[in-house]
Amino acid sequence: MPSRTLALTVPLDLRLTLGPLLRGPADPAMRLDGRRAWRATRTADGPAATTIELGHDAVTAEAWGPGADRALHDLPALLGLDGEPVHLPAAHLLVGRLVRRMPGLRIGRTGAVMEALVPAILEQKVTGSEAHRAYRGLVRRYGEPAPGPLPLLVPPSPDLLAALPYHAFHHLGVEQRRADTIRRAARRAARLEEATALPPDEADRRFRSIVGVGPWTSAEVRSRALGDPDAVSVGDFHLPHLVAWALAGEPRGDDARMLELLEPYRGQRGRVVRLLEASGLAAPRFGPRMAPRSIEGM
Repeated sequence: MPSRTLALTVPLDLRLTLGPLLRGPADPAMRLDGRRAWRATRTADGPAATTIELGHDAVTAEAWGPGADRALHDLPALLGLDGEPVHLPAAHLLVGRLVRRMPGLRIGRTGAVMEALVPAILEQKVTGSEAHRAYRGLVRRYGEPAPGPLPLLVPPSPDLLAALPYHAFHHLGVEQRRADTIRRAARRAARLEEATALPPDEADRRFRSIVGVGPWTSAEVRSRALGDPDAVSVGDFHLPHLVAWALAGEPRGDDARMLELLEPYRGQRGRVVRLLEASGLAAPRFGPRMAPRSIEGM
């Protein structure tokens, strides 16, 4: 069982940094608490399971499986520890306060495009609870036990997803549009995974070449798989309201207004969004929330 220890020269908060990778509180492929994380993934060398523990001045990881060495090699990238410190412009007092309050929030990258893309597709146009339930069902039914002692599941392979018939998704509460998008992406998985070596704008074009993958889904994938600090999920139901409220005191905003307010942070707009999302701020609510739907009854 290989292991690796990284000395910390900057603050690191595991929950803030790895939290975006967690797909609901019962994610079969990942668990996370304040100072420990457990994650199963499919690397280019095969499946791997990793446990990560945060100490006072170091982070230690152990890994199992054919992909263990690669997972440990990629640990600095996963934790956002492989780049230089970023200094955001002093365009808004709130952002400066959040940076000081959450110095351990880092932008990491998994390098695993399909593992970010599949749940992002499942999250299109539905509530978070619906998406998490569908992803949980997909991994539990078609994933495989993670190597080593961790009670996790490795997400299903692209080959398996590409071969699934539509009705396999229907029983998970996923309608044909999203199911077909996942299957199309899975058939081009090798081409999509190559995008980790591309600049973000080229990766964006490659992701959006898949029918059913738009700017929102592409940004979600670039943020997690590529660690793109400028990725903004245009088309999100709640995000424009949060940005407008936090940065301008406006209870409602649209995508254009959100991008206008984030423009001073171009190059790091996604990092600012992450800070705002982690702050606990929320725009005032007017009217009912989006209601869950029953796909199986359709």
